[in-house]
Amino acid sequence: MADNTADAIVVGGGLAGLAAAAELGDRGKRVIIVDQEPEHFLGGQAFWSLGGLFMVDTPEQRRMGIRDSYDLALRDWMGSAQFDRDEDNWPRKWADAYVEFAAGEMRPWLYDMGLRWFPVVGWAERGGSYANGHGNSVPRFHITWGTGPGVLEHFIRRVQNHVSAGLIQLKFRHQVSHIIMQNGTAKGVSGEVLADDSVQRGGKTNRDEVGEFEVYAPSVIVTSGGIGGNFEMVRKNWPTNRLGEPPKDMIAGVPFHVDGRMIPISEKAGGHVINGDRMWHYTEGVRNWDPIWPAHGIRILPGPSSMWFDACGNRLQPPCLPGFDTLGTLREILKTGYEYSWFVLTQKVIKKEFALSGSEQNPDFTSGSWKEVIQQRILSGSKATGPVEAFKEKGEDFVVANTLTELVSGMNQLGGGLIDEAYLRTQIEARDSQIDNPFSKDAQMMAIHAARNYRGDRLIRTAKPHKFLDPSNGPLIAVKLHVLTRKTLGGLQTNLDSQMIGANGQVVPGLFAAGEVAGFGGGGYHGYNALEGTFLGGCIFSGRNAGRSRAVA
Repeated sequence: MADNTADAIVVGGGLAGLAAAAELGDRGKRVIIVDQEPEHFLGGQAFWSLGGLFMVDTPEQRRMGIRDSYDLALRDWMGSAQFDRDEDNWPRKWADAYVEFAAGEMRPWLYDMGLRWFPVVGWAERGGSYANGHGNSVPRFHITWGTGPGVLEHFIRRVQNHVSAGLIQLKFRHQVSHIIMQNGTAKGVSGEVLADDSVQRGGKTNRDEVGEFEVYAPSVIVTSGGIGGNFEMVRKNWPTNRLGEPPKDMIAGVPFHVDGRMIPISEKAGGHVINGDRMWHYTEGVRNWDPIWPAHGIRILPGPSSMWFDACGNRLQPPCLPGFDTLGTLREILKTGYEYSWFVLTQKVIKKEFALSGSEQNPDFTSGSWKEVIQQRILSGSKATGPVEAFKEKGEDFVVANTLTELVSGMNQLGGGLIDEAYLRTQIEARDSQIDNPFSKDAQMMAIHAARNYRGDRLIRTAKPHKFLDPSNGPLIAVKLHVLTRKTLGGLQTNLDSQMIGANGQVVPGLFAAGEVAGFGGGGYHGYNALEGTFLGGCIFSGRNAGRSRAVA
């Protein structure tokens, strides 16, 4: 095919873009993928993910004794989304379609492609209020063997096969600055060719311009990701009416290239952003002791046992419990006037319950080797996994001590002297008083007992209840937790064919969007809250819809 013309242009070589291009190639379409990053960044942000996918009523769930269904999943989704705006029409339709996909074709389609999943299904974002409110009623978080890279490899393989067949061109270091429109219809994109850069994958690359380019196609599919790496855009869109003032001190859960660049470019071409104030940031972020990108943070994926305190040492109230209500907890933390909080736990808790989000922090799952998983998570004695122990030893946000006095001293050195030891001790002693019986009036202890009723949590994710102040369970550990940017829940409005819809409610001819830039479908199929595993899943689903769309010329 000609070097600068095709049937479709895909802007962004992340998971959504790869899914769209693979499907287009399967249809015999000629595709140009342009991406501002180098070739070794192919796959984008998904490479760094844990590879979790929200799926419903799967063999993995059934083997773990989980009874799930489309109806239960849809009730959970809608209770979490809380759609309440006129512009939620398309997001609601996308939510319906995704849950139907997740309960039906998703797993067999991905299985046939080559994906496999860890047999213990994770229970993420549990909610903690009412059955018709936010949260997953059952475990649905399926970790892909190989984590993020294990998801990507199959889509990359499909794309590379089409490259070999001459159907797909990959143009790296091509930064789009303009969508070419003619009489209101997309005709192509133009921008700058950037200088080569050999920085390690995920690092901050240069923006040195060495040339210009134009490529042409009657269909332009924008799959450029969100805004989590651009703190200025995050703060500009921050929902102060719901969450309070945005933190002055944040850390980044995504690389620098997740910059939101294509959002205003798409708007200028006729696209329309809705729900820009809906976003998803984590409260359990720690600074990476070995950073790759600017302000690099890692999210702790906690089990339910760590005690959670605000900056002044006040225990957070339910449902602000580890793993239960992300945005509700974020709101409560920011209400205190401080931007950080604390986990207090023991070595027994960190051993069984702490996981770190990301492919690089889970080398055993990323390797896809049962031998590595067993060595890291079962045969490690009293130690947690290697990456967790490395953070405990080297991370600036971790305090390890044999006594509560020493622990509080370390916390006060990190946090400015706000913790009163006597008050903290009183709260921990009260919690410890609930351990002697298999029942409790403490809401967190109830949650721990409930978690251990699930075989998967009892096996690998929830420590046996024990007294924190008993030295035999030590050492004691405190972790200073920061707000960690991650996902954009709103985005460019699209119909179920991934066609962009303008502010006038009409389709913009030739313009499409998929993945995070489209709010994972429709301009925000999560609504206000995410159920986890729905980010990669949304990229796959919306990218697939774009690639299969009969509206693509």
